[in-house]
Amino acid sequence: MRNIRLLNWLHILLLLIAPATPVMAQLSAQPAAAADYLRDLRSALQKQWPANRTINLVFHGHSVPAGYFRTPEVRTFDAYPWLVGQELKRQYPYAAINIIVTAIGGENSTQGAKRFKKDVLVHHPDVLFIDYALNDRKIGLEQSRRNMERMIRLALRKRIPVILLTPSADERVDLLQPENELGLFAHQLTELAGKYGIGLADSYAQFKHIEQQGKNIHDFMSQFNHPNREGHQLIAAEILRYFL
Repeated sequence: MRNIRLLNWLHILLLLIAPATPVMAQLSAQPAAAADYLRDLRSALQKQWPANRTINLVFHGHSVPAGYFRTPEVRTFDAYPWLVGQELKRQYPYAAINIIVTAIGGENSTQGAKRFKKDVLVHHPDVLFIDYALNDRKIGLEQSRRNMERMIRLALRKRIPVILLTPSADERVDLLQPENELGLFAHQLTELAGKYGIGLADSYAQFKHIEQQGKNIHDFMSQFNHPNREGHQLIAAEILRYFL
């Protein structure tokens, strides 16, 4: 009799808990809010010498953050890491900011994850940006997810804020086509940002919006898979939401 009563109570308890579980999962599955995620860092950027300190922003990824325009030309100071740095200096004139680019042209996240500790964590990032989706099409969604989660976890263990970047445009891909390959990677990265409660700079959404407006995406590209300065400004604007 005692066992039956215990089972009944367990059944009632499960019924009470079950409806809340999906709600909790849904609430926690959102990328970090731009207004809150880097609140402490924004305060640090406002401090003046001698109370200030050096802020290291590390950009890890492939040819786009590395500054490749029309290959083999590299325009470092027209690429989004440096555009972000320039705007931050305008907004925070007393800040000492290091823009550190560990990106390598042609690389995917498998290669990026292998050198993550020695090439990225060694810089002690105050914020880490990861941008590999454009090239990860060659290794597929599943392998890309494993690589990204590996890097995210290593960074979070060091209490490093992470901002993932969805893919920028490729003129060979119709961004308005449902379930296009870049859209699938953008969706996966959004899920990962929600899972870990980290930041998301949605480059994909910005380039898709250009096409939705009926504009020619070619005007934002230096070659079929590399943005020009105007394209990089779209990406920089997504990142700057977390700082301004």
